[in-house]
Amino acid sequence: MSEAFSELRIEDLQPGTGKAAVKGALITAHYTGWLEDGTEFDSSHKRGQPFQCVIGTGRVIKGWDQGMIGMQTGGKRKLYVPAQLAYGERQMGALIKPNSNLIFEIELLEVLTRDE
Repeated sequence: MSEAFSELRIEDLQPGTGKAAVKGALITAHYTGWLEDGTEFDSSHKRGQPFQCVIGTGRVIKGWDQGMIGMQTGGKRKLYVPAQLAYGERQMGALIKPNSNLIFEIELLEVLTRDE
């Protein structure tokens, strides 16, 4: 599976019908993240609170910045993020080792842009 991770792969599980995420938008999303071996390392569902971030501006991993653009509210998307677009050579917490490829399933709940 490692050759599939040489670049970002986006799989739309359920297309959204609402507003699309654009660079600089504040997005609200629920997500679950797994390592390649299927180990879950994080989930907003388990915290009971969706995740908010500004997209496309370097505030989150590059895989999210690139993989969320164009996604529409109400949609579900799976991102296969290679290590260089995730945390690279850094270890994050106990589970994410250096050079880890990550898999995220993301449900986009809301997109807010400056013009609203």
